Amino acid sequence: MRSKDDPTNPEQGTPAQRFGAFMTRAAMAAGFDVTPNEGGRQRLAETTGMSASAIGRMLDGKTLPLPRNFPKLARAVNVPVRRLFEIADMEMGEDSIDERIRPVGSVPLTPQEVADMWGLTDPALRQLFIANSEQVRRLQLEKNQSDSDGGAVARG
Repeated sequence: MRSKDDPTNPEQGTPAQRFGAFMTRAAMAAGFDVTPNEGGRQRLAETTGMSASAIGRMLDGKTLPLPRNFPKLARAVNVPVRRLFEIADMEMGEDSIDERIRPVGSVPLTPQEVADMWGLTDPALRQLFIANSEQVRRLQLEKNQSDSDGGAVARG
């Protein structure tokens, strides 16, 4: 029986410890020998675009990766990205990140998706970015309409 302090116990440990234990098992199962000094940590870093030190801290249960790295980690170890959010005890938001992984140029990104990709986690900064992005888009649409109407824009 696992002790309540065992970080591999899915119900115990900090989110970072649970995440690190899960990712260690998943990485090993995916063919990355993440035992220190075996090269798997470096290969996982190269595969995900994360730094080797960030991978090490994550696997050691010291820190959680940024949510924007979850899709790359999920693909590298062949697990659903939603599972990583569950283990990290994080909310994915109303849109599934799985749906946001799309080929380049397939569908425009929303301001919320860009904020996630850029790691904008501070609520005030996210709201500022999203509001400004939406305002810029509205202004562009007005300009496009004005250009197609011959230059007359009604402002109210």
